[in-house]
Amino acid sequence: MTQKIGFVTLLVHDYDEAIRYYTQILGFDLISDTALNEDEKGKRWVLIAPPGSSETRLLLMCAKSPEQKARVGDQTGARVFLFLHTDNFQRDFELFRQRGVKFTEEPRHETYGTVAVFEDFLGNMWDLLELKPEYRR
Repeated sequence: MTQKIGFVTLLVHDYDEAIRYYTQILGFDLISDTALNEDEKGKRWVLIAPPGSSETRLLLMCAKSPEQKARVGDQTGARVFLFLHTDNFQRDFELFRQRGVKFTEEPRHETYGTVAVFEDFLGNMWDLLELKPEYRR
């Protein structure tokens, strides 16, 4: 049996604003942006992914209900939500800082690799993480 995580939903207020941030600031690729013919006017299928990623993608979903809107930027109760793996921590850390990404801490070295927490434009917490070779799989 083979299974994998395909998509992770990320609640946003506005599709276009989110696409701009994740593609222009974090350098993600826009995989798909398709209008859906459903009851909800303006609903789109928007997939983004870090460059070189071939597995998990983020599905941007525009929050509609009051419960969904309340969770935009805080889908995990102020805990780290997403882990962005990189093959070169220092390169991406410096690039993100130059582009205005807000890091909540300085880089630290853990037994599993080099990591620093940052916030996206909505307030979601991310780990920028370069795993040591023995922790990659």
